Amino acid sequence: MTIARLISFLSSRPAALAAAAAAVMATTPAFAQADAEAAAAATSGASEIIGAPKDWGIGFQPSASPVKHEMVAFHNNLLMPIITGTTIFVMLLLLYVMLRFNARANPKPSKTTHNTMLEVIWTLVPVIILVIVVIPSMKLLYMADKTADAEMTLNIKGFQWYWGYQYPDHGDIEFNAYMVPEKDLKEGQVRLLSTDNPVVLPIDTNIRLLVTANDVIHSFAMPALGVKIDAVPGRTNETWTRIEKVGTYFGQCSEICGINHGFMPIEIKAVTKEDFANWVAAQGGKMPTAEAEATEGTAQAAEAAPAADAAASAASEEAPAADAAAADETASEEQPAEAAQ
Repeated sequence: MTIARLISFLSSRPAALAAAAAAVMATTPAFAQADAEAAAAATSGASEIIGAPKDWGIGFQPSASPVKHEMVAFHNNLLMPIITGTTIFVMLLLLYVMLRFNARANPKPSKTTHNTMLEVIWTLVPVIILVIVVIPSMKLLYMADKTADAEMTLNIKGFQWYWGYQYPDHGDIEFNAYMVPEKDLKEGQVRLLSTDNPVVLPIDTNIRLLVTANDVIHSFAMPALGVKIDAVPGRTNETWTRIEKVGTYFGQCSEICGINHGFMPIEIKAVTKEDFANWVAAQGGKMPTAEAEATEGTAQAAEAAPAADAAASAASEEAPAADAAAADETASEEQPAEAAQ
């Protein structure tokens, strides 16, 4: 009776409950901080925050790469229907069993212990479901594994408890990225996710990611890009991404790696290719095209040098022969003249 009254009381006052919940959330530091961060992000001139958790959010972050699009489609179009159908079927089956075979409805239970056809069915149906799931799973795993047409490479190394990055194709730009402490947060930065040196990457570019670790096992995870790969000491794991939208994306280490595991975030700023070239120049690096042109010019000069040396050598060898021919011609002209005299 008391429980029924409590339920009736709560259901009759939804507005009061909502107001009370809002008041509690407003006075709670975590929610107040989240509201302040959201307001700061909305009013700041920083790039749009696309890949970040949201209060009371369910489901996936917005997809921003081809791999993530395929992951979401695989989940929504195949896994969820199978999971939902299986859950509903099992629930209905349990309800049927509870109602049909309880002691009151079935006072004399059957003593049947085997049913061959039923056992074959409940063995084959899960196998068929797994086969249906595994085929697109393998395709997705193969797609996410690596790209044969990488346009640039980013080396990533996990440390306790920060990340190190290197751009080998852009003059070996290298830096470490630490989480910004809460007391040092600036306008537009996100608590526990912003770093002092965000990774800058171009959009519409196939990027090879080579991931390793320096001390213990970490995991480089970027949900909006569909990237999650372990960073293992002494081993280099490879994956790739292609960012489709300009904006800021956040991730975190997803492998328990020590006391500060929850405080080594990942921040990626996706920019246009022109802005990325400007950033590379500002860091003292070089774009691969400029380096390739310089290398090609050096190679052409190196190839031309032996040819020039050979031409000069041939000319030097031909000069004595020409002198000898001229001397012979002069001598042959002088002999008839002497005979006439």
